[in-house]
Amino acid sequence: MAGSPLDDLRETFDSLYGLEILEASSELVRARVAVTDRIKQPHGLVHGGVFCTIAETLASAGTMIGVRDGGNVAMGMSNHTTFLRPMTSGTIHAEARPRHRGRINWVWDVDITDAQGRLCATSRMTIAVRPAPS
Repeated sequence: MAGSPLDDLRETFDSLYGLEILEASSELVRARVAVTDRIKQPHGLVHGGVFCTIAETLASAGTMIGVRDGGNVAMGMSNHTTFLRPMTSGTIHAEARPRHRGRINWVWDVDITDAQGRLCATSRMTIAVRPAPS
């Protein structure tokens, strides 16, 4: 993904929870995260904030790929995540696909599944598109 906004996650918030980007374009962003104790809440479940964070990162990155050549940047505007199934182990898998690509915002659907392909969370993300700061 040379030239992608996701080229180097080593020194970012996403590195703290182990996000691994598998594919990134303005049409599809896929990633995974290994479930470790570090991303669980005290009762042993993956913290809901991890699911929200994955959704926002994927939708923001996909939007950025789509708008940067026009001199714009992308930033999260709204994150609605619904938790459907708890995760305690394995690997988190996420796929983000755009539903709307507008001039001032994009809307994405993000599905988060476990290793068996069961839906664990779903997110609707709205990403603001704004002129890049000079």
